[in-house]
Amino acid sequence: MSSDRIDAESKVSGNQASIPAQIRRGLDIEDGDHLRWHLEDDGSIRVRVIQQQAGTFADFDGYAGTEPTDVTSDNEAWGVDIE
Repeated sequence: MSSDRIDAESKVSGNQASIPAQIRRGLDIEDGDHLRWHLEDDGSIRVRVIQQQAGTFADFDGYAGTEPTDVTSDNEAWGVDIE
């Protein structure tokens, strides 16, 4: 994000507010990201963007069958290391 100040406003509707596009772009906010809100003692609000960890389990195949499994013998197929 650049050091340029971005000012914008939005309207509250039904207890929800939109994030203006220039703010979303400036902070790289995307669908699935979380916003952490903190109310300061002086009445101002601090918002921290918690970006979604995309693909955390996207490549995990897992077990899609219906038969019982035993991790001690099936771990090789699932890529699980047991020490």
